[in-house]
Amino acid sequence: AGRRQGKMAAGGAADAQARFGHSVKGLLTEKVTSCGTDVIALTKQVLKGSRSAELLGQAARNMVMQEDAILHSEDSLRKMAIITTHLQYQQEAIQKNVEQSSNLQDQLSHLLK
Repeated sequence: AGRRQGKMAAGGAADAQARFGHSVKGLLTEKVTSCGTDVIALTKQVLKGSRSAELLGQAARNMVMQEDAILHSEDSLRKMAIITTHLQYQQEAIQKNVEQSSNLQDQLSHLLK
């Protein structure tokens, strides 16, 4: 009976050791899977961050282009305002000339009578 208990004790110890090894393997597999999932999540976050930086850079370039267009438009408007002023002066000069020529025509017709 003593031998039997010895065998059972040895068998029980081996069984406990196998169960322990199995649970360690299970924990290790779980940890590896969890670590893999974390690495994938981190990679996605880094890619998203680099994409965000790329989008921010593109937005900054677009803003610079818009600013250039606005400055160019402002310059064009300033030039058009100057041209408008010159055209107004020319129109006034033409009106004066028309009035003077009308007066001259009246004087000529009066003289020719």
